Amino acid sequence: MPAIPEDHQAQPELPPNTFRVLVTGFGAFSHYEENPSWLAVKPLQNAILTTDVQSDKTAAAGGRRAIHITTLQIPVVYESVLETVPGLHARPPILPESALPDTLPPPHTSYDFMFHIGVAGRGPLRMERVGHKLGYHMKDASGKLASVTRSSPKDFSRRDMHEVTAAENAERERLGMDIVETGGDSIARPTRGFGSAYETFSDEITTDIDVTRLVQDLRRSGVEQIYTSMDAGHYLCDFIYYCSLAEAKRTSNPYEKRRNTQVLFLHCPPVNQPLSTEEVTDAIKRIIIWVCGEQQLDDDREEASGGAGN
Repeated sequence: MPAIPEDHQAQPELPPNTFRVLVTGFGAFSHYEENPSWLAVKPLQNAILTTDVQSDKTAAAGGRRAIHITTLQIPVVYESVLETVPGLHARPPILPESALPDTLPPPHTSYDFMFHIGVAGRGPLRMERVGHKLGYHMKDASGKLASVTRSSPKDFSRRDMHEVTAAENAERERLGMDIVETGGDSIARPTRGFGSAYETFSDEITTDIDVTRLVQDLRRSGVEQIYTSMDAGHYLCDFIYYCSLAEAKRTSNPYEKRRNTQVLFLHCPPVNQPLSTEEVTDAIKRIIIWVCGEQQLDDDREEASGGAGN
């Protein structure tokens, strides 16, 4: 499978219809001095890709649209996610001071696509569908737990240990049980997750992206080591996913023609278990091209329907 080519320019002049994409990876934690997710993400800073879609409209217009990628490292800390992600979805977006020095100014409105990457255990890539609001009982890289919140009918903190999902068990085994909140009776543990600022959002939020079709298309293109998942593990990966999905909904404007920022999360394995960093980076590029291609087709359909009514 040939790698996806890319162009890199420190301060590129972008066409006005360029897709702006923000890709995040996580910082160091546990035994990872450099997080495998960031190793795969950081080569994409200021990369310029192009869409690859086929339609009468795109053929008439020359076909392809540029895609510019901005990368950002996020600490494996609950509070850092809460301090950073809402700003990324602001209009215009607000990037943290930790952004790389060669980062382009954010778009005037919003990013078209926000793609979060995090490391899981050994195995294939996992394309996550759902972010969860509650059930965060593992300590972050700073040794702190997520905030205590009010209980909910779907509160994961009130599960018995035998009810913990396979994905969460994998996270616990990978990170070490010493980072998991304890205290005797698990039923008495406080509820932890997203608090008052997220009361209006449901306990689970699903991405608007058609993950099933995306994965099917990726497999047909040669990315075989990938599958879909409904459980992002109730740790920082799940936490940033829910936060980003919620903030995309919060900043959406139903009266604006422009689409909401689309949000997706991908779990990658540790380096060479079995995928190399280069293979993960290439998969990230293919996913970005697919998502932006779908957006381009949606734009073309909307423009055609609008023109037909005149």
